[in-house]
Amino acid sequence: MTTTYPIVTVTRRLPEPVETVLTQRFDARLNAQDRPLDRAALVAAMRDSDILLPTITDRIDADLIATEGRRVRLIANFGAGVDHIDLAAAAAAGIAVTNTPDALTDATAELAILLMLMAARRAGEGERELRAGDWTGWRPTHLVGRGLTGAVLGLVGFGRIAQATAARAKGLGMTIRYFSRTAADPATAAALGAERCETLAELAAVADVVSLHVPGGDATRHMVDAAFLSAMRRDTILVNTARGSVVDEAALVEALDGGRIGAAALDVYEREPAVHPGLLGHARAVLLPHLGSATIEARTAMGLQAITNIDAFLTGTELPNRVA
Repeated sequence: MTTTYPIVTVTRRLPEPVETVLTQRFDARLNAQDRPLDRAALVAAMRDSDILLPTITDRIDADLIATEGRRVRLIANFGAGVDHIDLAAAAAAGIAVTNTPDALTDATAELAILLMLMAARRAGEGERELRAGDWTGWRPTHLVGRGLTGAVLGLVGFGRIAQATAARAKGLGMTIRYFSRTAADPATAAALGAERCETLAELAAVADVVSLHVPGGDATRHMVDAAFLSAMRRDTILVNTARGSVVDEAALVEALDGGRIGAAALDVYEREPAVHPGLLGHARAVLLPHLGSATIEARTAMGLQAITNIDAFLTGTELPNRVA
């Protein structure tokens, strides 16, 4: 008897253990070249597949969801963010959408701490100087940065990743403040020593480091704008491991050029993979190429979590990570 396996189109290369499970369990259409699928390929995938397994760089808009002859019934996103998917259109079309929110928490929190340390200790400047052959040796006033012990970390958003970042920052001796629409569970806040600020402006005024942990989308677009940056202190470090759209990059460059903030440490950008040229050339900007979840542990766990969502969908059980 011939067994028919569900067709799963995977839009990018995934860690080998994940692709192995996918090929064992499904009729998996993998992307061996690891190049982004163009619009025509995405349309074909919507028509020919039962399940689409995209990443955050694939634009799944209303027009794509409305593809004539669409076969896809589940979009099992690889990643926590889903602002690249039109959730309302998916729901209206009867397509379930899932994400992988838990698997990348620790990796992203670690990267947020790395960015804080790099900016505070001017590590990017130092490495560039050394690699360029411009280092002339140790001296007492060379590239003097600042310590984080005793500094105030201001978290914008207080979900899983923000709380994991707070726990690590507390270990560095930092004081935790946060802003979110709702107050955290009192026990969680007490364990982290985290106090809530009533407004973004209040957070900006007290923080030595501001770290962003909010989702993308219209509600948070340019949350960090010229007004927010003006409310920050002149030596404050801005860290973004959330979504590039949260920050108005033009306003950020102006603030850096004008010496109105201390530094920017970024892992995500408004128009990825393009980066504002004013950031690329700025000594006080630490820039990483979207590495927040880039550990083999996290990326493998994300893939396996996506497979768990697929299994639940195919067996008709409750989807563990349903977002639409």
